[in-house]
Amino acid sequence: MKNFTLREGEDHIRLGQLLKAMRLVDEGSDAKYVISEGQVSVNGEVCTMRGKKIHDGDSVEYNSHTQQIQFESP
Repeated sequence: MKNFTLREGEDHIRLGQLLKAMRLVDEGSDAKYVISEGQVSVNGEVCTMRGKKIHDGDSVEYNSHTQQIQFESP
């Protein structure tokens, strides 16, 4: 499991943006495809919404990679 830290002042990141930020996909169109195909899970449930807001404490799994979302420490 790898951690992804939100920047200070952010309370969420959208699912498609997270996949790109973690370099699990190369482009937004790749994120759109894998999400719409049901290859991504949020908190253990398949999610097909690219714009889903991912918050502190959520976990995202794609292609055997799990990302735990955390707020950045001040």
